[in-house]
Amino acid sequence: MRHIKAMFNRIDWNRFRFWAQLFFFILFVYGGYLGVSLGRSIPAFACPFNTEGYGGGCYLMLMQHHLSWGWERLFSKAGGVALTAFLVFYLWFIVLNKAWCGFACPLGTIQDWIAALRRRLGIRYGRYSEKQFRVLSKIKYVLLALMILIPLGISAGWFTRDMASPFCMICPARPIIPSFSGKFDYWKVDFSTTAKMVLTTLGMIVTALFLVGSFVKKRFFCFFCPMSALQYLISRPALLTLRKDGSKCTRCGDCYRVCDMEIKEIADDVTNPRIMMDDCTLCLKCVAYCPEPGALKANFASITFFESTEAGFVKRMQKGVRVEHGQS
Repeated sequence: MRHIKAMFNRIDWNRFRFWAQLFFFILFVYGGYLGVSLGRSIPAFACPFNTEGYGGGCYLMLMQHHLSWGWERLFSKAGGVALTAFLVFYLWFIVLNKAWCGFACPLGTIQDWIAALRRRLGIRYGRYSEKQFRVLSKIKYVLLALMILIPLGISAGWFTRDMASPFCMICPARPIIPSFSGKFDYWKVDFSTTAKMVLTTLGMIVTALFLVGSFVKKRFFCFFCPMSALQYLISRPALLTLRKDGSKCTRCGDCYRVCDMEIKEIADDVTNPRIMMDDCTLCLKCVAYCPEPGALKANFASITFFESTEAGFVKRMQKGVRVEHGQS
């Protein structure tokens, strides 16, 4: 294990993460062309609307479909299908925890590419105030609740079946991900029914906000992501964890300055060893750029494989990584 920790400490973290994200992007967006089929319970926005290319499908579509069945069917033998899909999703999830967001989600990767373009152009990004951050962080739970309640309402006859998979209809992945396979069918409003017209109009608005917002704010959409909310609610038993030793923290703030999600607790909280907050994507940049030995650690099955070290910090700073406010 000492050799593994030494290997991670030598890594150029930005480069490592770039190649990991590219691998998962190719797997989930083009894997279908290579005969890859990982099912439809993936804990990331691997969009099934990318019909021929996707190597695995986002679980949220399947979850909404199953919830629209109604209680009678869900608690019949057919409900075993829905339970199996959730268990597969959960087994995928507990391996990487929210690193699915930081490394594997195609929509997250696209946001990072947009942010890289912004840096290339020399444009500074904005930050939320603490009050804005607290309010905006709750939106993903509202969206998760609606994503559960609307399909249940469809099964009860309260809503039209044209509203099936309502979140998928407004999700920016629906038009964006298939575009990488040359499929542009979803860049339009569907006027076939009133419900579809409303949802697809909202979808175009959300997609526009996604593209503009991701240029202005790092990981803009992740603040509102219902997948992130669902993952956090079930994250306690996950194998990959982020830990903090508050006794070794000097509250220098370097971890906060490189955090794409602007999580202040990563720097300020010196009492809670389980430092992963609900907005965290487990990108582990905080570990890579912390100068205090052992203050932050990434564990897998309670075994530390990557931890902050002074030598690792100095090495990465010598590579020209900027951590000043607004430039990381």
